[in-house]
Amino acid sequence: QPHVRTDGKRVGRKDGGEFTRAQFERRIFSTLGDVEARAVKKGDLLSILDALKADGKLRTANVLLADLKQMFRFAVARDIVDRNPLETVTKRDVGGADVERDRVLSAEELQQLSRALPDANLSKRSEIAIWLILSTGCRISEAMNAEWKDVDLPGRTWHLPETKNQRPHTIHLSDFAGKLLSRLLQLRVEDAKPGEATKRWVFPNSRGDGPVCIKSFGKQLADRQRPAERRLKNRAINTESLVLPGGRWTAHDLRRTAATTMAQLGVSTDVIDECLNHIIASRVSRVYIRDRRLKEQAHAFDLLGKRLSGLVSDPLKI
Repeated sequence: QPHVRTDGKRVGRKDGGEFTRAQFERRIFSTLGDVEARAVKKGDLLSILDALKADGKLRTANVLLADLKQMFRFAVARDIVDRNPLETVTKRDVGGADVERDRVLSAEELQQLSRALPDANLSKRSEIAIWLILSTGCRISEAMNAEWKDVDLPGRTWHLPETKNQRPHTIHLSDFAGKLLSRLLQLRVEDAKPGEATKRWVFPNSRGDGPVCIKSFGKQLADRQRPAERRLKNRAINTESLVLPGGRWTAHDLRRTAATTMAQLGVSTDVIDECLNHIIASRVSRVYIRDRRLKEQAHAFDLLGKRLSGLVSDPLKI
């Protein structure tokens, strides 16, 4: 469960373990049935992981392996089980070593993307989310969980109080990014029913009781980048509408594209790291250098916004 330690640092999983619980219910418990933890054998678990591997779900297999090993370590420490059946199993035995992605969308692909989006049958908010990630370099989780109370359009800032690395971050909004959020604010007002309070989330789900699921957004992009014969039931019909020449791309690749574009515009690596809210590698620098380079960040975001404006020329007519 997420909680704050005595030193003020936030730890735990933001969803309180909801995703892990769902994965266990779907893939582990439904297969093993009602069995005592100490009776579970390595072969029982490997058969489940091997099935995922055979289905091509390598990363899912690796994530499930890590969570299973963590669960059994917890159980061993509390004398619930005598040993961890997966202690000697590694990623190499399951999904293989995680491959570091290096996909970056070229300028030509960004232009092609802007032309393809109107026919992809995405919601207007999903279209805007793509360009917001590109123009701010934010993580998909930060975009989907954004709340209006943290957005200051007149002040041109978007504050992220909770981030992956536990370090609050404030993003300077370029003219390009500011227009995107202004359009989202307009949609917020248009969607409000008479007497209904406007929703707190920048990207509310269809029920209006929470933000859009991160995986839902990722699936929307993936469903539009698959051959027609691999279309999933009750999913997007235009299965190839977002296919680009450079191959499959994800929401995280948009963040990498933002960083790469900044570098191409002459922004230094240390400033890009601050724009993306990366943990500084050097422990000494983390401890002694407290300047977040806010002016340089603002300049970098403005350069990125101008570059995107020049490439896609107001794709959403915002």
